[in-house]
Amino acid sequence: MAESSSIDATPQNGHVHEPRARKPTRIDFLRPRLSDEAIGAHGQIEGNGSGISSGRTTPIPENAPPSVKATSSARRQVRAEQRRRIFPTIEYVDRVSHFDPSSDYRDFRGFFVLFWIGLAIMVITAMLRHYKETGYPLSIRQWGLFREKVYELAVMDGLMVVSTALSLPLHKFFMNSNSIFRWSELGMAIQSIYQVFWLAFWCTYPFVRDWSWTAQVFFTLHLLAIFMKMHSYAFYNGHLSETRRRLYDLDNPQNVSKAAAYRYPGSRTHLHEIPQSPSHQNNDDSEKERLAHLREDLALELTSPLGRMSYPDNLTMANYTDFIFCPTLCYELEYPRTASTRWSELFYKTLAVFGCIFLLTITTEEFILPVLDESAIALQTSTSGSEFALILSETIGRLLFPFMVAFLLVFLVIFEYILGAFAEITRFADRQFFADWWNSCDWLEFSREWNKPVHHFFRRHVYSASRGHMSRPLATTITFFISALAHELVMGCITRKFRGYGFIAMMLQMPIVLVQRSKWVKGRTLLNNVLFWCSMILGLAMMCALYVLV
Repeated sequence: MAESSSIDATPQNGHVHEPRARKPTRIDFLRPRLSDEAIGAHGQIEGNGSGISSGRTTPIPENAPPSVKATSSARRQVRAEQRRRIFPTIEYVDRVSHFDPSSDYRDFRGFFVLFWIGLAIMVITAMLRHYKETGYPLSIRQWGLFREKVYELAVMDGLMVVSTALSLPLHKFFMNSNSIFRWSELGMAIQSIYQVFWLAFWCTYPFVRDWSWTAQVFFTLHLLAIFMKMHSYAFYNGHLSETRRRLYDLDNPQNVSKAAAYRYPGSRTHLHEIPQSPSHQNNDDSEKERLAHLREDLALELTSPLGRMSYPDNLTMANYTDFIFCPTLCYELEYPRTASTRWSELFYKTLAVFGCIFLLTITTEEFILPVLDESAIALQTSTSGSEFALILSETIGRLLFPFMVAFLLVFLVIFEYILGAFAEITRFADRQFFADWWNSCDWLEFSREWNKPVHHFFRRHVYSASRGHMSRPLATTITFFISALAHELVMGCITRKFRGYGFIAMMLQMPIVLVQRSKWVKGRTLLNNVLFWCSMILGLAMMCALYVLV
């Protein structure tokens, strides 16, 4: 059959048949060549301007505008110069490295990937070593602890959460009461007494039932989180109930207080700010104008910032349940939400939770428990105080790196994956549960950056609540004191030893911060960051050795 390049466009049965395009056999004949003679002495393209294509650009017609011809000539000249250069030009400008303190570069995600690769190498190496010694890739001694009384743990944890819902009917009773049971009189005291008994009961229950330390780790942390949620819900709604009562009393303003409206501190209120009314008080305003401003301030306090919810419409079980599942400890009438739940992201975060727990288990089994077991035997046979101190110091040194890895894994599993998963479930829009705490220069900055939900709770319900009755230093001391008690409670419930080490370590942060903010040390960012990391790594290993071995 004779070859033909013609196109038969004759319609057949309503269709147009065309031959398949074929690749040219001698494509070099179709590609124009730029000979050395065509390049001038200064790298310019010489030619008759016939519009022949160079193979890279569209031919320029003779009647093209001068601007188009100039652009095309510039492109051809640059390409010609690059072909003639043996070494390409390198651009040198005034700039700093990515790690320079003055650099604006902040994207170090590759180190995050490297961190996970390093952990994978650690796990694979541990599995190979364990297989060589025992014939099994893994031998998890703590597996029995994970399964011990797990059903009782699940049931009691659910009952612990449900028991906080009593705050809702209690608050409705306080709101509707016109007697001594209103919130500002006995209501606050009744709620506080209930919270004290609630906390005491659920803290002692694991001890009475002799739960394993792994169960107590989960239960104690969840217990404190739910306790803070219950406190925030009750006290913020209690404030709103008194605000609502004042607003209704202004319908007959003859014998009611005209004091400015009190704004409850938000979770992001700065420490130096004192809650105050947004009213524009002016002595020249008439009594009617002042009352109008006061009514407006009170009504705004009863309305959410998003404007879609007002008190007491929020007093429903659905609203309370939503707050329990939202990854925040500070109650608001409503929160900003995302458009939808990303189910793939929820799956990845759930998978990451179990992955981090697996890595924590391997780290504990291979690098922490053997050291503690060996040191416990050595300390029992020590005969002098110097030998005891030497063994304890060696133990702390051997635990430095494992506990640094364990701390980073605990941080990731809680603040990145668990809270992120609940944010996806509830479509909670504010996902910034931590800031760049790794750049902290002192412990006060670290406390603000590494655990934002807890920091917002203490700033709103402890510091700001105390600030109206005492000086700023005293309010700061009380905030640290309550935080230290909470840390000691966590360590005591986990190790079943209330030694006070965690409390003392927390309270020592205040004088350390004063030293770091003195005129001799303040401003030395690198030095302060090094001191922070050294005290962090040393403190974690020291707390473990002291609570477990001493």
